[in-house]
Amino acid sequence: MARVAIAMSGGVDSSVAAALLKDKGYEVIGLHMKLYRGPENEIRNKSCCSIDETLDARLACYRLGIPFYALDYQQEFRETVINYFIEGYSSGNTPNPCVMCNKKIKSSLLLKKAAELDCEHLATGHYARICSNPDTGSTQLSRPQDLRKDQTYFLHGILSTELKQLMFPLADLIKPEVRKIAKKLKLASANKPDSQEVCFVPKDYRTFLKNEMHEIPFPGEFVSVSGEVLGEHHGLPFYTIGQRKGLGLSDSTPYYVVKIDKDKNSIVLGKEEDLYSQTVSVSNVNWVSISAPEKPLKVSVKLRYAHHGSFATVFPESETKIRLVLDSPERAVTPGQAAVFYQDDILLGGGKIESSI
Repeated sequence: MARVAIAMSGGVDSSVAAALLKDKGYEVIGLHMKLYRGPENEIRNKSCCSIDETLDARLACYRLGIPFYALDYQQEFRETVINYFIEGYSSGNTPNPCVMCNKKIKSSLLLKKAAELDCEHLATGHYARICSNPDTGSTQLSRPQDLRKDQTYFLHGILSTELKQLMFPLADLIKPEVRKIAKKLKLASANKPDSQEVCFVPKDYRTFLKNEMHEIPFPGEFVSVSGEVLGEHHGLPFYTIGQRKGLGLSDSTPYYVVKIDKDKNSIVLGKEEDLYSQTVSVSNVNWVSISAPEKPLKVSVKLRYAHHGSFATVFPESETKIRLVLDSPERAVTPGQAAVFYQDDILLGGGKIESSI
C-alpha cells in the first residue's frame, strides 16, 4: 500500500483523517507545521498556530502509532502569509490569509516535504473532495458531503497539477461523524473546538496591525459618494468595505464604508444602497478543475467564505484575469477577498477581487 503524508494540525479533523488512512492500510506519516507562536509563545484555544497544537498533534500520532515530524515553517509563514495580510490591509484591501496559507504553505511546502519522504500522496483534514471528470478523465476539486463545513473556497489556489497528489479522507463524512470516530478512538481532540479563521490574530485584527506594521498609517478624509468631506479617518488599514461601526459619524441613516481609495488616502462613505455592485474585476485567477476558458462561462460564485453564492457570468480577459457580471447586485463586494467559481459541486477556479462597480 502507498505511503501517505498527512498534515497534522492537532485538531479533530486531521487526527481522524490520519486514522481513516491507517485503517485502509496506508503507511501514514504525520507532518506538523510550526507556523506562528505569537509574541510570547502564547497558548490559545481555537487556533492552528499556537504551541499547544504541536503537543496535540504529537499525541494524536502517538495514539495512532504513526511517525511524527514537526516542521518549522515560521519564517515561510511570516513571509508569505502574515506579510501578505499586513500589506493587503495597508493597500486598502481586506485580504484572506487562509487562502494564501493553503496555497503556499499547506500545499506547496508540504507537497515538497512529502516527496522528500518518498510519499506518493499528501492528505489533509479539509472538507473537500478529489474526483474525476467522467467525460475527460481529468482530476477535479469538488465540494464534500458536509456542505456546512465545505472548505473548497480556501483551496482554490491549489495548482491543477497538484490535485492528483492530494487526498481528503473526510470527503464523505459530516462533522458529527468525525467527532464520533474520534471519541471511539479515544482521541484527545474529540471535543476540541474548531479553529478560528485567522489563526494568528488572537482578538481584534486592528490591534494586531498596529503592533506589526512598521509604519504608522496616516489619517485621511472621510468623503461622501458625491465628494463632500465628512470627517477624518484613522488610517486605511483599520477599515473594510461594508463597515458601519467605529466611523464616528452620525446621520439620519447609517453611513457605511463603500470604497477605500489608497491613492487619495481617503475612505468613501455611502448609504446602504451604495454598497451593491454587479460587475467585479478579478485578477490572479487560478483554474483548478478546468483549463482557462476562452468564451463567457456561466457559474455560481462565492465572494467570501460565508457567502451563500450567486449566479454570474465569467468574461475572460486573459488566462489569469476575468470580468465577473453578477445576475443580481451583491452587497459589500470587497477587494482583497477571493471570488471562487463553481458549476454544480465542481470548483472551477478562483482569484482575487480587485474592484467592483
